[in-house]
Amino acid sequence: MPKSEVVTLAHGGGGTASAELVARVFLPHFDNDFLKSLSDGALLPPINGRMAVSTDSFVIDPIFFPGGNIGSLAVHGTVNDVSMCGASPLYLTAGFIIEEGMLISDLKEIAASMGAAAREAGVRIVAGDTKVVARGGADKIFINTAGIGVVPEGVTIGAQRVRAGDKIILSGSIGDHGISVLIKRKGLKFDANILSDSRPLNGIVKKMLEAEPDIHMMRDPTRGGLAAVLCEVARQGNVGILIEEQKIPVLEDVRGVCELLGMDVMHVANEGKVIAFVPERSAGKVLAAMRAHPYGKEAVVIGTVGTVAPGRVEMKTGFSGNRIIEPLVGDQLPRIC
Repeated sequence: MPKSEVVTLAHGGGGTASAELVARVFLPHFDNDFLKSLSDGALLPPINGRMAVSTDSFVIDPIFFPGGNIGSLAVHGTVNDVSMCGASPLYLTAGFIIEEGMLISDLKEIAASMGAAAREAGVRIVAGDTKVVARGGADKIFINTAGIGVVPEGVTIGAQRVRAGDKIILSGSIGDHGISVLIKRKGLKFDANILSDSRPLNGIVKKMLEAEPDIHMMRDPTRGGLAAVLCEVARQGNVGILIEEQKIPVLEDVRGVCELLGMDVMHVANEGKVIAFVPERSAGKVLAAMRAHPYGKEAVVIGTVGTVAPGRVEMKTGFSGNRIIEPLVGDQLPRIC
């Protein structure tokens, strides 16, 4: 294959090949007033309010999966982390570690999806970097991101604010992302069309906070799934949490794959769901706001805080008993994001 069609070590050398790669691959999709100077950093205007900052790295395998790719996932994941602080995300940075020999056509597709995801979320990629490592030094491509947003006045999100009586609201079905990636990675053949739920959550979060600025806690249950988030909040907030299994939405295809492979959907990663801990008095209006947004049509109250011992998570099962929920030591599926 001609060298012009693959990434070479020269593309990471900072010379004309690097400049060509940036111009061909990234600028057409990321271009904005902050980025076009191609300086070592971006000069941003003053921000009025508290800033929220998040950083993340993406090493998902495979880099293309049903419902997205590593590029769109990198934008969505960072936008969502900033949003879970109660902030409106504004700016992203992106660093690329690329393996020598990667197809430039694949890199272009990833960059295009990042640009489209950023536009959908209303954020701008204002700074970036590319490095190329020799074959075997990485697995095709890794992406590191940082996100900056501003928190509205009167919004304070944190596990320490969770109180007895709070209602726990989930925006939709769990396990879609993890199972879609698993099927693609392992080449499994199922009569099911399961897509990743990778999506930006800042729009639905904005509607939730407009309905009730006093939301106590929000998280997007990514690695470790819903179980990991619930256990973390219970521990950090020193509260007990009781959820109801029959109220947790799970797609039938996802449930079937989990049962066949012996996986617990409570521990399967998601990339486009939000779980919120809301004062009981406000649960109805927050739920209505979520259901009015395209990404929250399936939103449902799945549990209550304070009905079991502090630091403990229990799930009421369909057999009239309670099951203790605990986080896994590792992960059912590594390199999920």
